[in-house]
Amino acid sequence: MDNTTVAAPELTLASRVRLNNGLEMPYLGLGVYLIPEGPPAVRAVRWALEAGYRLIDTASAYGNERSVGQAIRESGIPRSEVFVTTKLATTEQGYESALKAFSASLNRLGLDYVDLYLIHWPVTARRVDSWKALETLAQDSRCLAIGVSNYMIRHLQEVFDCCATVPAVNQIELSPYIYGMHSGLVDFCRQQGIVLEAYSPLAKARKLNDPRLVQIAEQHGKTTAQVLIRWALQHDFVVIPKSADRGRIRENAAVFDFSLSPEDMARLDAFNLSLATGWDPRGVP
Repeated sequence: MDNTTVAAPELTLASRVRLNNGLEMPYLGLGVYLIPEGPPAVRAVRWALEAGYRLIDTASAYGNERSVGQAIRESGIPRSEVFVTTKLATTEQGYESALKAFSASLNRLGLDYVDLYLIHWPVTARRVDSWKALETLAQDSRCLAIGVSNYMIRHLQEVFDCCATVPAVNQIELSPYIYGMHSGLVDFCRQQGIVLEAYSPLAKARKLNDPRLVQIAEQHGKTTAQVLIRWALQHDFVVIPKSADRGRIRENAAVFDFSLSPEDMARLDAFNLSLATGWDPRGVP
């Protein structure tokens, strides 16, 4: 496995990774999965932006695009400084339906463009047409970059075989508890110039009391959540921890003043339990 890491002094909350089309994407962002539309989502995004986050990750399926857009518009931060990701839902896939779905997402967000548009799930028999629709959107500059989520190697290879554009990003579940299961996929994406983005980096809080993780956290004077986020960053993954709590949003960003040692990273890499806390796309043909 390619154990690429990033040295601690090189990373700050403002750090960005360059995608394969030249666009720069923040390394750390806020995920808003399951944060309800309305005041809860507006507050979470506002608090994140106030804390210095500049990447917000939403999706059509999350049902909170209106609130995300509202918080961004009301923040006073120039639109060009906030990197906005949304996603094409499973039920919206297909060429024409994807174009319509994107327009609907853009309308709900109340924005002129999105920075990154992802296919949320590799729907059998419709994902090629969906990708071709995303290529059209990128050519029209309504989204600045296009990518996928939950794609395995065979799904990515299908894109390479049928289409002209290599996805800029593959957003998958990544934490020390699932890392080994995706080792081949991680290496493949790196070889193809596809940035990996980690969702559920905290394993939905299921392992925050793992004694092995607690020991590493105590050595650094950090929380176990902060160690998991730092692990993702040092693997050169974009990482989008989700929270609707103001204190935790700030805490999740306080990961740039320490570094995990090579020994720490090796120990964390070995935690693998093949623990998929959400969707597991490995069985999708």
